[in-house]
Parts: sequence; structure tokens; C-alpha cells
Amino acid sequence: MHGTDGVVISDVTAGYGSRTVLYGITARLPRSGVTAVVGPNGSGKSTLLGVLAGVVRPSRGTIDHANPGRPAFVVQRDAVSDSLPMTVRDTVAMGRWVLRGPWRRLTALDHSVIDACLAALDVSDLAGRQLSTLSGGQRQRVLVAQGLAQESGLLLLDEPTTGLDMSAREHISGALDRERARGVTVVHTTHDLELALRADHCLLLEDGRLLAEGPPGSVLTSQALGQVFHGLSSVPNL
Repeated sequence: MHGTDGVVISDVTAGYGSRTVLYGITARLPRSGVTAVVGPNGSGKSTLLGVLAGVVRPSRGTIDHANPGRPAFVVQRDAVSDSLPMTVRDTVAMGRWVLRGPWRRLTALDHSVIDACLAALDVSDLAGRQLSTLSGGQRQRVLVAQGLAQESGLLLLDEPTTGLDMSAREHISGALDRERARGVTVVHTTHDLELALRADHCLLLEDGRLLAEGPPGSVLTSQALGQVFHGLSSVPNL
């Protein structure tokens, strides 16, 4: 692993039971950089995030993290049940419980971090609201704030801006930019071409295989996107 690498993926094959989803993925993701993982539905984007998060075990290959700590994994808003009786502040505070353990009191520093993360995603005024009462964009911003609260060196996000309005997308994009400046390795899956082009690095997946890797402007060409999405009209935001 070089000093500029945040994650090194070496010949990773992975899937679920007997179903293989990823085939021999090898890539280097930059430290202090944002990597966008792009590809159509079923290409293996979410599975790759699961492998990086440690929740999907590869059947072959290795993942080498520059930061030995636990990755922060931000799921899509629809993955969080409406039945959970949690406030926005409770939800963000869960990011600190990951570090403290469930039986230790949160410290003044923890509460300061929670406040800062709420402010960073512009949801401080929603702190007392039940998570289930929020709009989709508000909920996704809260989940990103929870990820930031973990202060991990590796931040993983599964399609964080899908279906959100411009304001929510800008808040999340700004948060990713700040994490990059803080030295964090950020990896997100996306169908949002504009967000992908703002990244430092890009992986283009097709049918579980890495089709291209490098700067987004070099990877996300009209020819490559046309091949992967089988027609440019089907690529969101293009």
C-alpha cells in the first residue's frame, strides 16, 4: 500500500451464498479523496460497499485499509424502519455509541461532535423531531450526519443523493468535500453523474466486473457510459 492509498482492493470476488456478484475486482482508492462507484443496477456497487464495510466477506481476494478503525457505513434512507421511535439527535448520537459502546455515557466531546454534524448537514433545527416524520431528503441528511459522527477514516455511502432535491444534494456534496479535506477516504455509489464528476476517483462497474478506473472525466466518457447503460438516455442526470 502506498502512502496515497486509502484502500487497496486486490482480486476480490464476492457474493451471497452460491451467487457471485463481484468478479476479481482490483483497485486503489485514494486517501483524502472521494471515490465514486458508478454502474447500472445489478452491477455490484452495493456489494462492493458491503465488502469495504466488512459486512460481506469476499470468497477470494483481500481488502487493505490504511485506517485500521471501523468504517462508517451510511445506508440509503429507505433501509431505516419508520417504526423506530428515535429523534434526529438520537439517530446522529448512534454514531458516537459505535465508538463508546452502548453502556458508556456520552461525553461533552461526543455532544459537541453531534452538534457539529447536525449543523454540517443543516438539520440542527430538526434535532427533536422523530426520524419517521422527516422527508426523504431530511432523513438522508440525518443518516449522513450519523456517519460523520463516527469520525472514521473511511466513510462509505450507498447512493446518498438518489431522489433528493437540489438543496439536499448540495448539503451532502459539501459534507463529502469537507471529509475529503479532513483526510478521510470517502467512497460512494451513485447514479448521479454530476456528483460522480465531482469525485477525485471513479470506478465503473458492469456485471460485477471493473470496466474502468481513474479520474471521473477519463472514466465516464460517453462511449463508456453508452456501453454500460446500453443507451445514454437511461443514465440519470446525463
